[in-house]
Amino acid sequence: MKKVLAFIVFATLIVSCGEKKEEKKDDFKMNRTKKETKAAASSDGVPVDLDNKGIGPVTSLQFDAEINTDMAAAGEKNFNVVCIACHQAEQRGIGPAMKGIYERRSPEWVMNMILNPSEMLQKDPIAMALFEEYGSMMTANNLTQEEAREVAEYLRTL
Repeated sequence: MKKVLAFIVFATLIVSCGEKKEEKKDDFKMNRTKKETKAAASSDGVPVDLDNKGIGPVTSLQFDAEINTDMAAAGEKNFNVVCIACHQAEQRGIGPAMKGIYERRSPEWVMNMILNPSEMLQKDPIAMALFEEYGSMMTANNLTQEEAREVAEYLRTL
């Protein structure tokens, strides 16, 4: 008899463990199934956000269909003087790699990060996540808006 009782208890435990975990209380149904949602993230784990325009003077920027080669050449010169110490084209350095930047950030965000890094690092969630990931702050580089636009054009060529 003890064996039969033990078998019934054991069978009941097995059946109850396999049940869907739902609780119902006064017409309130709760499903305990864990659902995980993640925002798209780049290879460095920082969220991708093409809608974020950043914080700064640039509120709208539309690239022409064709890359302006003169502007990109001027931007490459500035990039090689100002940016190259922290940013490489294809590999992570002190800061993120720049190749494919416009697949991760809006043109306005890139321009505002170049022109207004201090305020961006204080208020922009993506800039704060980048600081968290890389552990270093982007410094003010004193480029004019025109020079920053040239660098932005150069980044399209990477």
